[in-house]
Amino acid sequence: MKVILVCKSVSHGNTQRVAEAMSQVLGGRVVAPADIDPAELADCDLVGFGSGIYNMDFHPELRRFIASLPAGHQGTAFVFRTSGFPEPPFRRYVTTLTRNIEKKGFDVVDAFDCRGFDTWLPLRLVGGIRQGHPDATDLTAARAFAENLRARTTATP
Repeated sequence: MKVILVCKSVSHGNTQRVAEAMSQVLGGRVVAPADIDPAELADCDLVGFGSGIYNMDFHPELRRFIASLPAGHQGTAFVFRTSGFPEPPFRRYVTTLTRNIEKKGFDVVDAFDCRGFDTWLPLRLVGGIRQGHPDATDLTAARAFAENLRARTTATP
C-alpha cells in the first residue's frame, strides 16, 4: 500500500510527531506540502492531510496545496490535526477541509484529532496549554487510529 502523509507542522512539532507515529504503522512517508508534487498523490492508495490549527483553521500552506490539486478521482484520504482546543461548533474547519479534499476527488474516510502544546498569543502569557502533548498516550492513539485505518482501507469487499 502506497501512503503519503502531507503534513504542515510549525510551532512545536506536534503534528509532525503524530504524522510520524501514523507513518510507522501505515508504512508511508511524511512530507510538507511544499516538498511534494501534487501529481505524486495520484499513485497513492491512501493520503493523509494534516496540520496544527492556527486561528481556528488548518495551516494556510496545507489549504493552498489542497486547492492546487487537480480534480478527478484521487483515491482514499484522511484528515488529522493537533490543537490546544477541540473544534468549536461555530467553526467547523475539519468539515470545510474535508469538503475541499472531496471536491478534488478523494474519498475522505476518517479524521484524527490530538491535543497539542499551544502557545497562541493570549495563551503564551500563561506559558501555553497542553504542555507535554502529544504525549506517549496520544501517539499510541495515533498509531491505533492508523492501524484501524489500514485494516479498513486494505480489506477486500
